[in-house]
This record gives sequence, C-alpha cells and structure tokens, in this order.
Amino acid sequence: MQNPASPLPVIIAGAGPAGSSLALALAQQDIPVILLEKELSLPIDLRASTFHPPSLEMLSGLGVTDAMLAKGLKVDRYQYRDRKTGEVAEFDMSLIAKDTDFPFRLQLEQYELTHIIGERLPAYPHVKVKMGHRFVSYEQNAQGVVVTAEHQGQPVVLRGSFLIGCDGASSQVRKAASIGYEGFTYDEKFLVVSTPFPFEEVFENLSYVNYVSDPDEWCVILRTDKIWRVLWPTDPTCETPEQYLEEDYVQARLQHLYPKDTPYEIGHRTLYNVHQRVAAQYVKDRVVLVGDAAHINNPLGGMGMNGGLHDAFNLADKLIRIYQQGEDYGPLFATYERQRKDLAVEFVQSHTIANKKLMEATDEAVQKQRQQSFMQTAADPVKAREFILERAMFTCLRDSLAN
Repeated sequence: MQNPASPLPVIIAGAGPAGSSLALALAQQDIPVILLEKELSLPIDLRASTFHPPSLEMLSGLGVTDAMLAKGLKVDRYQYRDRKTGEVAEFDMSLIAKDTDFPFRLQLEQYELTHIIGERLPAYPHVKVKMGHRFVSYEQNAQGVVVTAEHQGQPVVLRGSFLIGCDGASSQVRKAASIGYEGFTYDEKFLVVSTPFPFEEVFENLSYVNYVSDPDEWCVILRTDKIWRVLWPTDPTCETPEQYLEEDYVQARLQHLYPKDTPYEIGHRTLYNVHQRVAAQYVKDRVVLVGDAAHINNPLGGMGMNGGLHDAFNLADKLIRIYQQGEDYGPLFATYERQRKDLAVEFVQSHTIANKKLMEATDEAVQKQRQQSFMQTAADPVKAREFILERAMFTCLRDSLAN
C-alpha cells in the first residue's frame, strides 16, 4: 500500500456533520476534496442537537465555533430527575473548567453546523461540493478509486484517491463495500416532539438537559437553541405505531408531563427506530467509514453525532499525513480502525445501552438505587468531575488515542 501517486481528491459521500467537518479540515490543509450530497440542499431536520466539549475543541480548530456559539445555547449543568420522588441529581460542568475551554454542552441543531460549513467550503477552489449527487458504486485499484454517482438520473464518474463513507446509517458506501452492520434494533420506537412551551418556568430549577426516570413513563427533556424537545419510548407491541404521531396522543403525553388548560403548540414530531450497530470493519483498502455509516446507537447521552465528529477528525489527521508527509495509508487506516472501532465505539455502545436500561427500569427499587447513585456522585466534586469527563467523552477519547 502506498500513498496517492498523484493529488487525486478525497471523495466524501455525505454532507452531514462528519462529512462536512472532514471536508473542511482537509480543505484547510490544501487537500483536494469532492463532497457528494444526495439532497439538492442541506437538510433542515430534527436530529442530533448536543455538542460535547471535545467536539467543540476539535471544531474550534476549523474556526467555526464562534459562529456555533452565536447560534447555540450553552448548557453548563444537566440533571437526572426522579419523577416519583422529585429528587434531582445535578452535574455542574464548571467542575471541568480546568480541563477544557468549553466546560459546557452546546445545544445546537446539527444542521446549523452543516450550514455554517457549507457556506465556507466554496471559498476553497480545490473543493467541489456536488449537491444532488447520489453515490451509486465504486471500484478501486492501486492508483485510487473510481466512483459512480447519479445526478438528475444520469451517471457521473469521479476519480479520487480514497472514498470516505459519511452517508449515514443506511450507508450505500458500506453496502457497496459489502461490509456488515452488526448489532440489533430495539423493539420500541422513540417519539420526539418539539414545543416552544417554557418548561423552565413551570418546573423548579429545571436545567436545559434532563433525564427523567419514572417506572411508568421515562422521558428526556432538553432545550435546543430554538425550542424544547421531549423524547419518550413507545409500546413495542403496538401494531399501528403511526398513532403515536397523532395530535391526541402527542397532546396527552405533553399534558401528562405538565398539565395545563390549553393545548400545547407543537413544532415537530418524529417517530424513529432505535439501533445499536457497528460496522464489521471500518476500512476496506481505500474505502473508510465514518460516523453513522460505521456505528449507530440510541440517543441517550448525545454520543452518536459526537462520536461521528471524533471519527472525522481522527481520520482527517491520518489523511493529512498521507497527503503532506507521504505516509503509507495502510498502517494509518489500520490505526484509525483500531482507535475508533475497538475502543471508542465499545465505550459508546456500552454506555448508551446501559443508559437506556437504567432509564427504562420499571422496578421502583432499581429506580431508587439509580437515583441515589447519581445523587451521591453529584454531591462529591471529585466523583462528579470524573463522571462529567466520562459522559462528555473525554475518557474514551483519551483511551482510544493511547492505542
């Protein structure tokens, strides 16, 4: 395996947070890039909205955090609440102020980041952003990759050094590479509803991120830069899950959360499957998977998008060394797979699965024990700092880079 014999571009499929960030990181190092996005314009949708401190540190190197901070909502504390007892375990992120320049979570819709980057990429003449181009297939050889995309029903053939699949959980790049996506899908779906109702005015000392346990119906309540979101599980035995999107059902769930005399104003409502999956391999010679194309998990803890960003920056470092220092891509890509798959993803998968099990426990004794554990940890500054560093993904990043 050798580095590219000629400065052929890196072809990136998917202009989500990971793909866009990778494209900008390479662009700023004068590395040619072709960014393919199947949509005609960057989507504006209800998806990930939490940026953890390590992600903000990485993005600051791209010069985009000022724009993000101007749009987003800083969350410097988050809470684990017990709906039955009213107990609240609060974690104050100022405890990690000596560890990072960003001792907070930034609540910002992920599309805001892709739009910020999308506005900057055209300034780089060696970057080609091809909207409305759907990845179809590829071939690879000792010289590089030949990618076929589809644009307005017509094939488009592109040549590059490497193909990076940042095209989501249903990744066509992963499928074209015949890479398995191992794991499972939960029986129940999650319902996410957004509303402008000011929950902070009716719940005492409510933080902007709250994990609410309840043996009858747990939920997550968080504030984005624009609106409140509430997430609930749904009944996995229901044969007509579309009923969960109906107005009466959504209103009933919100009224159960906080009863009021008038209906809630609803922004968005989304019902989606919840997966825990990891690609069987992240690398197949010149093809590399990043983000949801490589791994996907339930959203409790906000680790999915952040893990994808960490993939992107890890890989960007390797690609820069390949292009600028002439290093062999084989060992570097093997290191990427080891660091991101064998360690970081194990952490994310195990923690998100554990988070869900704790949230959905129906045994009141288990709930009580869970809450007391959180309360004791939050009350001890040393333990609380370690907990915050772990949940902010600093710990898994440190461990992954050590291998």
